[in-house]
Amino acid sequence: MMTDPIADMLTRLRNAAQAGHRWADMPVSKLKIEVARILKEAHFVFDYKQLDDGGHGVLRVYLKYHEGQPIIRELKRVSTPGRRRYVAADEIPRVRNGLGMAILSTSRGVLSGQDARKAGVGGELMALIW
Repeated sequence: MMTDPIADMLTRLRNAAQAGHRWADMPVSKLKIEVARILKEAHFVFDYKQLDDGGHGVLRVYLKYHEGQPIIRELKRVSTPGRRRYVAADEIPRVRNGLGMAILSTSRGVLSGQDARKAGVGGELMALIW
């Protein structure tokens, strides 16, 4: 039984990028699709697709590389099931002086740190990516 599916997703992406794979497969969920959408909008991944495997489904995230190096340098899970971390809109961290991004789960859905700041909403700080 998996207790933290988002940490599993980030670990699969991190491992696939370090191994030089073109994509990473993981069990699908609505939250993971939203995280993949934000990664695509921020140009950290090339694309994502939901595949039907006859069961629950698979989320395939296509990784992006520049000159043989993965675009995603680091993925860090901040809020865990055992210790949730919530931030207000003015406490959302700037990651690597704007080169990275934060992913938040807010009352308006899953948003990047920049979008949450613009909307003036805080929420659960799920992950940091650079």
